[in-house]
Amino acid sequence: MGQSGAFWSGLKKAKPYLAMVSLQFGYAGMYIITLVSLNHGMNHYVLAVYRHVVATLLIAPFAFVLERKIRPKLTLPIFLRIMALGFLEPVLDQNLYYVGMKSTSATFASATVNILPAITFIMALAFRLEKVNVKKIQSLAKVIGTAVTVGGAMVMTLYKGPIVDFMRSGGTSHPHAGGDGPHQSTNQHWVTGTLMLLASCCGWSGFFILQSFTLKKYPAELSLTALICLMGSVEGAAVTLVMERNMNVWRIGWDSRLLAAVYSGVVCSGIAYYVQGVVIKERGPVFITSFSPLCMIITAALGAIVLAETIHLGSIIGAIFIVCGLYIVVWGKSKERQAESTTALMPDEKVPTSELPITDVRTSNGGREVQKQVDMPRISGKNHLHQES
Repeated sequence: MGQSGAFWSGLKKAKPYLAMVSLQFGYAGMYIITLVSLNHGMNHYVLAVYRHVVATLLIAPFAFVLERKIRPKLTLPIFLRIMALGFLEPVLDQNLYYVGMKSTSATFASATVNILPAITFIMALAFRLEKVNVKKIQSLAKVIGTAVTVGGAMVMTLYKGPIVDFMRSGGTSHPHAGGDGPHQSTNQHWVTGTLMLLASCCGWSGFFILQSFTLKKYPAELSLTALICLMGSVEGAAVTLVMERNMNVWRIGWDSRLLAAVYSGVVCSGIAYYVQGVVIKERGPVFITSFSPLCMIITAALGAIVLAETIHLGSIIGAIFIVCGLYIVVWGKSKERQAESTTALMPDEKVPTSELPITDVRTSNGGREVQKQVDMPRISGKNHLHQES
């Protein structure tokens, strides 16, 4: 029983770690499957629409049943915010991301996503959701980490460098690759793709900021997620009809295109929302953010093995800067949370000292001091103890 209890106790403590590691494998698989489907002719506008249709069908029943008693009334201001949320992430972010990934590589795209916490931090400062005091080391760490992360993204954008062949593939390359890079595109295409990825991160950060404000007015996570996915499907379909006049782009068969839509919808827009919500309640958002570099490493390994992607020195250097900057920001945030929790406990710690229910009164008994405990009434404010001699 003792060993069994220790095993289950250890498993319970390891559940958040196992959940986040599994989720990073899920995201890495999405990057690979999505790029394969795009290379096989899948339209990125259609992929974004189908992904959120699948996510809506998955989440809506759970939201309807589990939140039927706590779901707030949907007012016009909240509905307008949901429309904006449905455009920022399902339409703007994902389409820019798919275009950028197709112009670069799955490995590069997953590495660029590590700049997301830094962009979110800058936006949070602008909307006064974050505070910075340069006199405190934790606040200074957030600023320095953000600068290092942005610098890493600039290195990845402006410097490609020689190819680093970890797998010794002997000339194998990406399906779109030529002799000088991961695609037969020019350096201009590579820079354009990187800018698309950075713009998608800005859209995703804006989504997080607006979502934090919306949840205060509409505190029903599952219902909000289902409505966002629904509005993203509708708005994405409208954008697709404007951008793509050929109706054949909507056709998908039993191939990688269907797999990409179902996989990304179920794993990355359905299960991911639930897992992140559970872990956030237990460990907080800083814990989740710290696992982002793991996804980049997994994607790089899968990309080199499955897609025979070429990895450039500039991508490695930039990724190292991004990871270092990210962990500096995470360290600063964790220290800041510890300081805030300590400050919040200070008033509670002082209450027993100002309102003593028991006091010691020493009386003489034959030359000896006898210590008695006398119950004193609790009085709000200052307690005045009167001793009689």
